Amino acid sequence: MKTRLLIISILAIITATSCGSRKDLIYFQDEPLSKGLLSSEPTELIYKPDDILTINVTALDPATVMPFNLPAVSHNTSDLTSAQGSLTQQTYLVDKNGNIEFPVFGTLKVEGLTRTELTNLLVERISTMAKDPIVNVRLANFTVTVLGEVNSPGTFTMQDERVTILEALGYANDLTIYGKRTNIKLIREVDGKKKFANIDLTSVNSINSPLYYLQQNDVIYVEQNNARVRSSTYNQNNSVLISAIGTLTTVIAVFLIK
Repeated sequence: MKTRLLIISILAIITATSCGSRKDLIYFQDEPLSKGLLSSEPTELIYKPDDILTINVTALDPATVMPFNLPAVSHNTSDLTSAQGSLTQQTYLVDKNGNIEFPVFGTLKVEGLTRTELTNLLVERISTMAKDPIVNVRLANFTVTVLGEVNSPGTFTMQDERVTILEALGYANDLTIYGKRTNIKLIREVDGKKKFANIDLTSVNSINSPLYYLQQNDVIYVEQNNARVRSSTYNQNNSVLISAIGTLTTVIAVFLIK
């Protein structure tokens, strides 16, 4: 009887020292993700408000397309003793209404267009004023956020429009050993609503998934695995707690012996 009481007391003390649970750690638990699953169909990058675009127009006769190119901006170096600088192409901000202000044509609606669609639109309109124009459109602020069990979580801006989930995780310096590789969550805004998908990086099929290539402002969340969750149930003062438990156990044992 005394031994049983001693064991129960020790277990109660250990339970009381725990400070976390899976529910305390894991994000996005309040609703089933099936309500907002991403489509498995491949999608091309679509321009949205707050996107920053660079648009460059060329032709065999450069003078005919000069009106369609914003002048480059000169930036001085941070070294005040140097007269050197650099030329940077000006950009177009997609405003809250989904428009840009383009030379000659004025306000253009670009929200909802893909790169191919916007390029074709500009080529068609510029062709009325210049012969055989070539239009190059790029997104200058492709941004992805990586959270959870990665070595360097954060929001990353990339100079590319074709970014894979592996490249994004590379910017975050890869998963920690506690990252749940079988259940990577991808969060994407589609038509003003957040959509979710789960990706299993342990399967080679993830490379062939339509979701392998990211969209602007995607969020990647790496969930903690069970080992990480279990290790979190004890706080950082374990050595002090263990010492206290040992002392209290001794006192209880002496009391029971008496």
